[in-house]
Amino acid sequence: MTATRGGAADLLLGVDAGQTVTKACVFDREGRELGAGTARVRVHSPRPNWVERDLDEVWTATVAAIGAALTAAGVNGARVGAVGIVGHNDGLYLLDGAGRPVRPAVTAMDTRAHDVLRDWRAGPVWARALELTGQVPYAGSPSTLLAWFARHDPDVLDRTRWVLFCKDWLRYRLTGAIATDPSEASCAFTSVRTQDYAPEALDLYGLGELGGPGGLGLADRLPPLLPSAAVAGEVNAAGAAATGLAAGTPVVTGAHDVDGTAVGLGAVEPGLLSLVAGTFSINQVVSADVVVDERWQARTFVEPGRWLAMSTSASSATNLDWWRTAFGVPGTDDGYATLEREAADALAGPSQLVYHPFLYGSPYGETASAAFLGVRGWHTRGDLVRGLLEGVVLGHRVHVDALRERFALADVARLSGGAARSAVWSQMFADALDLEIEVAAGTELGARGAALLAALGVGWYSSLAETAQTVRIVRRHVPDPARQAVLADAYRRFVAVAQALGPWWDDHHAASGS
Repeated sequence: MTATRGGAADLLLGVDAGQTVTKACVFDREGRELGAGTARVRVHSPRPNWVERDLDEVWTATVAAIGAALTAAGVNGARVGAVGIVGHNDGLYLLDGAGRPVRPAVTAMDTRAHDVLRDWRAGPVWARALELTGQVPYAGSPSTLLAWFARHDPDVLDRTRWVLFCKDWLRYRLTGAIATDPSEASCAFTSVRTQDYAPEALDLYGLGELGGPGGLGLADRLPPLLPSAAVAGEVNAAGAAATGLAAGTPVVTGAHDVDGTAVGLGAVEPGLLSLVAGTFSINQVVSADVVVDERWQARTFVEPGRWLAMSTSASSATNLDWWRTAFGVPGTDDGYATLEREAADALAGPSQLVYHPFLYGSPYGETASAAFLGVRGWHTRGDLVRGLLEGVVLGHRVHVDALRERFALADVARLSGGAARSAVWSQMFADALDLEIEVAAGTELGARGAALLAALGVGWYSSLAETAQTVRIVRRHVPDPARQAVLADAYRRFVAVAQALGPWWDDHHAASGS
């Protein structure tokens, strides 16, 4: 049933659309979670290196997640006073002139564009991209993918009217409004210094002269830039009928999901490190100045005049899910608790194993792969799980150490993602990074950040700093000196082995193609 506006609209809805799972949560005005819903979206690989999903299925999953969240909270959609959406960045969501998908969405995990990257690395694009946009492109970057389609399937671009990101597609389905925000656009299309669209970026990638529907160039097919907390539209009749939200409910532009997580964690001031340990190892800090380096992405933050330095790789807590699936451990709370207990029982003494958590990506380049080293016949499953958990944390440290070279980091960091649910794992972060680790209340910090941006957009808060005051810390982990020494030695070996394996990784990748 479609909700209609009336009565007290005193709640917030936040949506976090990841690459495989969409989460929706209902929050009160202070950001306390009242109900959550999730829905998975199928990922397809029709060819090697292609990672895609159907745009309509992404919308259907979002509708299901919103419905589940309203049901879990026990509220009608009319109670929602504002909606915020964050989503995975990079990849491509292409619409035609009628607002329909041109083709399946390409996710950020797609690696088809390796030939484009090879050519760009060999020429002037690489260094110029870093200086102009604040980062170098990678296989899943919109710039790389657009250049790949221009080279291999130009008909796709000929039919494209709008180049969107995931959250922009979902907001369009809710409101009919086309827009994006600077945090998303800064992945490829904006100047790192002006934080606005940069035509020279399109020229750099060979995209500036591409034609399109009605003779439009690619610059004309980029959506309007609106602030992340600006009201970009209102839930229309179709959006209301699908979701149960009230027609007329304000929907803000939203942001990249990592920005949303920083907002949800209250890590919005320069120097406060926020860590996301999920599919990706995300290590990020807000900066008041432009600082570029190939080891991180200098993206526009949700607040104008600030940047989010993100040092990332696809090498974090998803390793434990791989382990659990490969070795038949149930994906239940009891299953995870068993693995955590076994790792805790094996914590005494020095690290026995080196584990590189590079199943899907690494801070050491595209050819690095995952491996256990030092395994002996007397090692138990607990030893292996301990090694895996430590390896993930040490991979985060590679990124954090890079940020430490150029940013004045606070002596405390905030952790979210799957690893934050484990006290043992969270303590490893404190010990390995020599930082006090704080874990905030709530299970979906990205959705919380989306909701707080919505609250900011409708005037329920006056600033990001004010929204940060709503964060409630439920657990703190202080570094243990004895464990610090153990993990410092483990980190030395982790890095040394990675450096030694570099030539072998390259050779193996060339020989096996994997």
